[in-house]
Amino acid sequence: MAEKRMLIVDADVVKKINENRGDMSCSEFLSFLIDGQLKEEPVNQNYVSKEDFAEYAAGIKELLRNFLDFFLSYGLELGKQPQDKTFEELTQTLRAMGNSSHKGKTR
Repeated sequence: MAEKRMLIVDADVVKKINENRGDMSCSEFLSFLIDGQLKEEPVNQNYVSKEDFAEYAAGIKELLRNFLDFFLSYGLELGKQPQDKTFEELTQTLRAMGNSSHKGKTR
C-alpha cells in the first residue's frame, strides 16, 4: 500500500476538485491532472495557442487576398469590364484585406 500524506488546500480548490473529478477519488484526480501537465509532448492537444490561431488567421486572410487578386486579374485579362458595383466592392475588400494582413506581420 502506498504511503499517504495530507495536503492542505484552499476550500475553493477542494470545491473545484469535487465538481470535476467524477468517479475518481481526489487523489486519483490530482494524479491525473499532474500527469497531464508534466508530459513533455501532449499526445492529444485539444486547443491551439493564441499565437497559432493568429498565424492561422493571417494565413487565411492572405489566401483570400490572393484568391480575390487572381480572379480580379483573370477577369480583367479576359477584357470583361464590370457592369455594376461588384468590381469596386471586390477591389475595396482586396485593399482592406491587404492592409490588415500587412499590419499583423512582424517579419
